[in-house]
Parts: sequence; structure tokens; C-alpha cells
Amino acid sequence: MTKADIVDIISSSTGLTKVETETVVKGFLDTVIDAMKRNETIELRGFGSFKVVKRAQRVARNPKTNEEVIVPEQHVPMLKISKDFKKQVNESVN
Repeated sequence: MTKADIVDIISSSTGLTKVETETVVKGFLDTVIDAMKRNETIELRGFGSFKVVKRAQRVARNPKTNEEVIVPEQHVPMLKISKDFKKQVNESVN
């Protein structure tokens, strides 16, 4: 599913135009990205929590040359899915 598909589904269920819906979806995504840039946690009950996690420096291996490579410390965005969300997906897939 793409962002365009999401816009189509929301637009048809809300009665908003596709342009209005796309603006709302883009605004939501921009807000999440901006908050994460400020290292803020975003909690959407029933969906999950977005947060930035610090990954420590580590040693990895280049699979082509088998040479050790140092991967520097970095901050990565994470989404932790809520228990309710996991339960609903698990019930519908099985």
C-alpha cells in the first residue's frame, strides 16, 4: 500500500477531496518527522509509539571482503507497535 492508496481510502470514507486528504496525510507525516528531529516521543494509543533510539558504535563485517568495519554511533527512528494493534493483526492473519 502506498501513500496514494491511503489518501484514496481516507478520501472515499470521509468525503474530503483527494487534495485535502493528501494535505492532511502529508501534514501528519511532516509533524511526526519534525517531532522526531527534536527527539520527542509520539504516542498514538491503539497504534504505537514513535521514538528515536541511540544505537552504540559496533563492529560489523563487510560480507564481500570479510573485512571488519566500524559502524559509528547513530540515532534511528523506531516504531513500537501497541499490543492491541499486534493482537488485531494476529487474529486477522491466522
